[in-house]
Amino acid sequence: MVEHMANHIFRTVLMYFMVFGVMRIMGKREIGELSIFDLVISVMIAEIAVFALEDIDRPIYDGIVPMLTLLLIQIAIAMLSLRFRRVRLWFDGKPSVIIRNGQINRKEMRRQRYNLDDLLMQLRSQKVDSVADVEFAVLETSGQLSVVPKDKSEQGKGGQQAPKREASLSAKIKFEALPLPLIMDGKVNDENLKQIGKTRFWLKNQIQSKGLTDFKQVFFCSIDHKGKLYINAMDEK
Repeated sequence: MVEHMANHIFRTVLMYFMVFGVMRIMGKREIGELSIFDLVISVMIAEIAVFALEDIDRPIYDGIVPMLTLLLIQIAIAMLSLRFRRVRLWFDGKPSVIIRNGQINRKEMRRQRYNLDDLLMQLRSQKVDSVADVEFAVLETSGQLSVVPKDKSEQGKGGQQAPKREASLSAKIKFEALPLPLIMDGKVNDENLKQIGKTRFWLKNQIQSKGLTDFKQVFFCSIDHKGKLYINAMDEK
């Protein structure tokens, strides 16, 4: 009896530190908002730990080996995601614009199977009372809603000045996500450039104004809803 109980305690402690270690190695992202891929890995690790604890006659490595295999899969895919944006999009998905300039994108909501109750609940959680007060709302791959409210100070100026400004901004820049990435890991996103009506020549001039001569020197470059560029250079090796 004592030996049986000691075995249970040993397995429980071992599985605790195994799960803790695996999740720690996977990174802080696993602890926060999970993507579908992260959620699948986390659920499988939890199930494997339960199986190892339930059947005391099963060898302990029947739980450890699958858990380490999942860890290696997650690390491998994470490394590939750092190098290739297509891998990131395939596993994590792409953010979806649900609201643009106070107008709900019903087609995108249907595609994401995202209903009005979900939308209003997440708007209320961010202290937004009306859809009309939202300039952009983006459904992130984690299921969270990122909201960019309208500038109320500009809404009240001159009655018609704000709508004109919003219309011209909307015509100039079309957003797929906020902020819209133009360069990631030294590679230009030509599709996003095309969406905002710009060329590589224009982008090259923008990074040159920051003292950078080549796209490969840029780790990340994005443009926000006001047309402002953010440029972050690669670390010097």
